[in-house]
Amino acid sequence: MTRAFPFVLACLALAASLLLLAAVWGRILYTGPGPLPVAQLVVIPRGDGVSMIATRLHRAGVIPHPLLFQALAVALPAPLHAGEYEFPVRVSLLDAYRRMVTGDVYVRLLTIPEGLTTHQVLQKLNEIDVLVGPVPDNVPEGALLPDTYRYSSGDTRQALVDRMRTAMDKVIADAWSQRPDGTPLTTQAEMVALAAIVEKETGIAAERPRIAGVFLNRLRLGMKLQSDPTVIYGLTEGKPEQDGQGPLGRRLLRKDMRQDSLYNTYKYAGLPPGPIANPGRDAIMATVKPEAHQYLYFVADGTGGHVFAKTFKEHDRNVSKWRKIRSKD
Repeated sequence: MTRAFPFVLACLALAASLLLLAAVWGRILYTGPGPLPVAQLVVIPRGDGVSMIATRLHRAGVIPHPLLFQALAVALPAPLHAGEYEFPVRVSLLDAYRRMVTGDVYVRLLTIPEGLTTHQVLQKLNEIDVLVGPVPDNVPEGALLPDTYRYSSGDTRQALVDRMRTAMDKVIADAWSQRPDGTPLTTQAEMVALAAIVEKETGIAAERPRIAGVFLNRLRLGMKLQSDPTVIYGLTEGKPEQDGQGPLGRRLLRKDMRQDSLYNTYKYAGLPPGPIANPGRDAIMATVKPEAHQYLYFVADGTGGHVFAKTFKEHDRNVSKWRKIRSKD
C-alpha cells in the first residue's frame, strides 16, 4: 500500500488537473468571444424547440456548434422566448442564451408624424417588410394617433393599427373631458375634425392654440372657415401626390375654391364632414384650450409662420405682403 500511495496521489493530481482544464476550457467556450464576425439579426419563430433554435443560431454564425447550445440548455434549464434578436459581434454562447431566456428581443420603432392622412399611414405600414398580414380595411380618417410605436418582426399590421386607434381614443376622451363651457364644438368628432385642420394649417407648435382660436371665433360667428387644407383634401381624398411638391402636387387655383365638395370650406360653412388628417395630441388639445383673442384671419408671413388680423382690411394688407413674397419664389 505504501508503494501504491504515490501512484494514487499522482492519479488524483492528474484527474484534478484534467477537471480544472475542462472547467477552464468550458468557461472559455461558453463565456469567451463567439464566432460571429458582424452583428446579426435572427428571428426565432414561435414553437421552435431547443434543437431547432440551436440550429438556427449555428446557421447564422452566432454559435460554434448546436450541441454546445443544447448542453447549456440542459445545464441551465429555462424557457426560451421567440422573437427577433440582435446578436452583437463575437457574442458569447452564454450571453446569446441569456438574451433568449430574458426575452431581450430587438425592438423596432415606427414614427408616425402629425398630419398624415390614414392613407399615408397605411402606406408606411405596407412598406415595412417584417410586418405580416394586410392593413385593415375602412380605417377612418383621424382615427390613428401620430406617435412613435415599438414593434418586432412578425407583428401584424392589424395589431399595430389597433394600437394606434386605441391610443387615439384615449387622447380624444381625455381632451374632450377638458373642453370649456361655451365651446361651439358639440361632439368629439367635431373636435377631431377641427384639430386636423389646425394640424395641417401650421407646423409651428406655438401657433396651434392661436389658429384654433381663429377657427373657433369663425364658428361662433357663422363665418366660413376658408381653410386651404380642407380644399386640398376634397381634391385628393386623402391620397396626396408623392412627387415632393406638396399634398396636391401643385398650388391651389381659384377654380379649386369653387369645387363642389363638402370639404370645401370656402363654399360651405361649418366644419367639413370629417377629419382631413390624423392630428396629434397638441393639435387636439389646442381645440379645447385655444388662445383667447379676437382674430378672424391669418395668412403666411414668409418665414414659416403666420400673421394674424382682426379685420378683413388688415388681413387684405397682410395678404398683399404675402403675395409679394411668394412672387419672388
